[in-house]
Amino acid sequence: MGEVLVVVIGTTDVSLIPGISVAGPSPEATHYTPTLDVEYLLTGKPITLDVIPATPTGIPTPALVTRALTADLPKLVVDAGAKYPPRVARVALDGAPGGDIRKGALPRDVVVNMIRNSVLLGEQLGRLGRVVIGESIPGGTTTAMAILVALGYDAWGRTSSAAPSNPKGLKIAVVKEAVSRINAPADPVTAVSEVGDPVHIAVAAVALGVVKAGGEAVLAGGTQMAAAAALYKALGGHPGLLTVVTTKWIVEDGSADFLGLMKEVGVTRVYYSTTSFARSRCPGLRAYEDGYVKEGVAMGYALWRAERHGLDALGLVEQEYEKTVGPCR
Repeated sequence: MGEVLVVVIGTTDVSLIPGISVAGPSPEATHYTPTLDVEYLLTGKPITLDVIPATPTGIPTPALVTRALTADLPKLVVDAGAKYPPRVARVALDGAPGGDIRKGALPRDVVVNMIRNSVLLGEQLGRLGRVVIGESIPGGTTTAMAILVALGYDAWGRTSSAAPSNPKGLKIAVVKEAVSRINAPADPVTAVSEVGDPVHIAVAAVALGVVKAGGEAVLAGGTQMAAAAALYKALGGHPGLLTVVTTKWIVEDGSADFLGLMKEVGVTRVYYSTTSFARSRCPGLRAYEDGYVKEGVAMGYALWRAERHGLDALGLVEQEYEKTVGPCR
């Protein structure tokens, strides 16, 4: 059976809200993060800007982990709606960047078009066998909460954060204002166009196409994949046919409820990596154990797959860290 790693990228103006995302050194820089993530993932260096995506305190992107552990996997970048299109080969879904969900996210016709294109892409990829779908979208845990609530789930305060201190109060306030415009449960197009973003619907629809074609769809990510799975289900997919793989940092996150959300949506095949970075020589990697980053760019799947193959995951990641960031101390 063949296997391909798909990374869906996009942006949402939610990440510009101060304090809501640490997926970049500043709120404005978060719009570059998905672009730099996939440029680095494919080429080993960012192209659009000469900077590795990092948190405000310099903790590196999870793409570093994924790159270190998936050198043998073919990769496909899918641009669902990035503000700055990456300068690498990619599939464009004719989507658009997401707006501030307190005012509206995407035009309905764009969402409908993206669903059609994403299903079509998934049907082509599904013939390969296993299609692993990761994501990069700063602000995505907030839009994930909004999507889940819009679809009728009790997701208040249950999505995770790339920060050690989850800004749940801020996220809930933003989502409350956003969903006040709609009546839940909403249909998937309404949910996404009003309070969503381009990435979650693209992940959901690609997975739907993969399953339609007889392939295995693996959602590689954290609590955001609960929103993607919920959209997949709302589009007519059977959640029992999905597999979700994440990190131990997501599962152990006491400020969120990954396993509970997956159960509510109906996803039963859930796996997670057990690799710890606590003994790493690299301070930027040890910070993952303090609650930074947690997931993104299919990091959990990359770690889980390395574990299953008996690889020294931490050693390989440290090598990539020193090559990319600098010497560990």
